[in-house]
Amino acid sequence: MSQAALVEAVRSADVLVPTVTDRIDAGLIAQAGDQLRLIANFGNGVDNIDVASAVQRGITVTNTPGVLTDDTADMTIALLMAVARRIPEGARVITDEDWGGWSPTWMLGRRITGKRLGIVGMGRIGQAVARRAAAFGLSIHYHNRRRVPTRIEEALDATYWDSLDQMLARMDIVSIHCPHTPATYHLLSARRLKLMKPDAILVNTARGEIVDETALARMLEAGELAGAGLDVFEHEPAVNPRLLKLARSHRVVVLPHLASATHEGRADMGEKVIVNIKTFMDGHKPPDRVLPSML
Repeated sequence: MSQAALVEAVRSADVLVPTVTDRIDAGLIAQAGDQLRLIANFGNGVDNIDVASAVQRGITVTNTPGVLTDDTADMTIALLMAVARRIPEGARVITDEDWGGWSPTWMLGRRITGKRLGIVGMGRIGQAVARRAAAFGLSIHYHNRRRVPTRIEEALDATYWDSLDQMLARMDIVSIHCPHTPATYHLLSARRLKLMKPDAILVNTARGEIVDETALARMLEAGELAGAGLDVFEHEPAVNPRLLKLARSHRVVVLPHLASATHEGRADMGEKVIVNIKTFMDGHKPPDRVLPSML
């Protein structure tokens, strides 16, 4: 929706159902009519909504947690494999009819079995990634705002790192799965990216704003990181031109925010939205209510 259409919607609607591309900020919420009582976000992340401003106006906010866990975890592993084994580059060689035949030293990738995976954010998606990665023989490590229960650590055979800096310096692959909040903006700053090993790979299927893209591009250009698999970007739908240029080589794989793009996932998201709306309209607290204290 255009900004004008959003303004008209909040002035006239009883329920607003935005997506990640709709910016529901304090200025927009201030123009809401008195009848607007529910913002039922079509998506898990609510960084596109000023939840605190909405709650102050007496507007309930909901999201759709849980339904995209497996889809996002699958895409994370796909990106990890795509970068490590240079899959998109190999596919282009075939489609460009530029393959001269097998060679023992041509287009060598990296084995992932036995490597260390550092997960930044061990929520539902982080845990789903850990389960998948273990099947590939990866050693699981994680940093989280709060340490997960011992039973989860034991089930995942995961090692907790209280210091993000120390974990980054020792991982072969780093995968981001924390939400975008003011506290996680550029969590992987230029300083932290420089802590990573030169042969390490970064994967991001969370939010682009968590990574300093300019610093990431600079390090990839200089060969200070082995590669990156990115499904999200800091200024979507715009993509850093330097990352696009790097994507023409084997160092970077970029995708247009596809992690949640499955038929099943979209249907499940819609069902969650409908349940939240119906529950709210029936006079009950919706199951997926989001509060400022949760962010």
